[in-house]
Amino acid sequence: MISTLMADYRYIIKPRASRKIFSFYQNVAKKYRHTYDKDDLKRDVQNAVFSIFRIENGLLRREPTISQWAGYHMANTDKWYFAYTIDGDTITVVDARHAQNMRSSESSI
Repeated sequence: MISTLMADYRYIIKPRASRKIFSFYQNVAKKYRHTYDKDDLKRDVQNAVFSIFRIENGLLRREPTISQWAGYHMANTDKWYFAYTIDGDTITVVDARHAQNMRSSESSI
């Protein structure tokens, strides 16, 4: 679990969310091993994690569009969707999905 203080909120990133981000880019690295190197992997994971800190500070709070996230808030960046809760000044990110994976999960509901 990752925890940090940013702006007015304390952010907690649950292991499930961080695993999903890392495993997505790890799969990209396996698929495109000749053109996607470790530096690309590190940069993309870092960018995805940094985008979490825009939740409630630039990203709009939305109602979830997938049933697995019922009861959570949802925010999206250009590449990632995040399910999260807010308790006082703490934002807990519980799940993450890459935008290209959202289409397939929405159609299966």
